[in-house]
Amino acid sequence: MNWDFALILFVLLVITGVVWATDYFYLRARRRRRAEAEMAIYDAAPTGVGSIEAARLRQAAYDKAHRVPWFIEYCVSFFPVILFVFVLRSFIVEPFRIPSGSMLPTLQNGDLILVNKYEYGVRLPVIDKKVIELGSPQRGDVVVFRYPVDPDIDYIKRVVGVAGDEVVYQNKTLFINGQEVPLVRDGDYYEPDRSAYISQFIEKLGAKEHKILLNKRAYQDLSAISDYPYRDQCGYFPGGMRCVVPEGHYFMMGDNRDNSLDSRYWGFVPDENIVGRAFFIWMNFGDLGRIGRFN
Repeated sequence: MNWDFALILFVLLVITGVVWATDYFYLRARRRRRAEAEMAIYDAAPTGVGSIEAARLRQAAYDKAHRVPWFIEYCVSFFPVILFVFVLRSFIVEPFRIPSGSMLPTLQNGDLILVNKYEYGVRLPVIDKKVIELGSPQRGDVVVFRYPVDPDIDYIKRVVGVAGDEVVYQNKTLFINGQEVPLVRDGDYYEPDRSAYISQFIEKLGAKEHKILLNKRAYQDLSAISDYPYRDQCGYFPGGMRCVVPEGHYFMMGDNRDNSLDSRYWGFVPDENIVGRAFFIWMNFGDLGRIGRFN
């Protein structure tokens, strides 16, 4: 079993929720009755002390009988916090950290991003089963998904092809359904992973524009790294490859085209692996100016 954060959070929610409900509907009343019984016994017995001291002792007896065990107190205190985090993370937004430069220049290593969890439909937490359809990834969306080769790993790439699309990548040129995807030169970008300047372009997928990095003169070996599902939908040839995206799947590519392990190598992303659409950089400790939305 994959004891990831979502599962751990769910287990904590169940435990604290059960304790909270048990305390709210049963244990509180029992403690109150016990405390009142202790006070009644104390009131009936002579104390032999002054009224102020008697009141203090009486209150101490009540507090002792009404005391909440530490485990119940902690569970009751943390349950609302865990519930809030669980609902927020499972159904609204989830934070992720960018671990590599495969999405340069859009996203940098160290960017802390937010992912919209409801735009592509409501999914049950932990089992990730979609129960309400609200939308689907579109060409140009930046999407977080579970890596098909190892679903325990989260990947982030850009949607290039949707179901039924013919995606061709030949000689560093991208074609969607027979149409060349437009590129406009946009200066150079310093790529820290390679300690070199790389050509930067503005790419347009449908109505969405974004920047990519591409060295058109460098050779790139395109070949499948595994016998992935629907492998027969793809063909590899010198200088490129061609795929037809099957139903319920997506073709993903990184914006750093020469330095991204993506669908060109390991195939398609099934819809059930989709986590959500990345849309906002909420922190980068090395560059606060990066905070904000991105395309």
